[in-house]
Amino acid sequence: MTGTTRSSAGLASEGLDARRRKLLFRSWHRGLREMDLILGTFADAEIGALTSEEMDQYERLLDIPDTEFLPMVTGEHPVPADIDCAVLQKILAFRHSMTF
Repeated sequence: MTGTTRSSAGLASEGLDARRRKLLFRSWHRGLREMDLILGTFADAEIGALTSEEMDQYERLLDIPDTEFLPMVTGEHPVPADIDCAVLQKILAFRHSMTF
């Protein structure tokens, strides 16, 4: 079980186009469990509402290796200006609202 409400309930493809399904899968299969939880739960909640431009931004963020991305998401390292975007700000706000 991955932890995703969409995938674990067998709903990964229900209501999502192929691009969104791919992003959802990539969000839950990062490599570091911490990033799976942060990005997977973010994608579960937000993937259906992202605009095309936001999905472009999200795809670029998903290309960042976990070892570089996690410290930015947790606030241990500053976010470089070249990757700061609306979706990253959504992820950071979402992460701060998460309770474990």
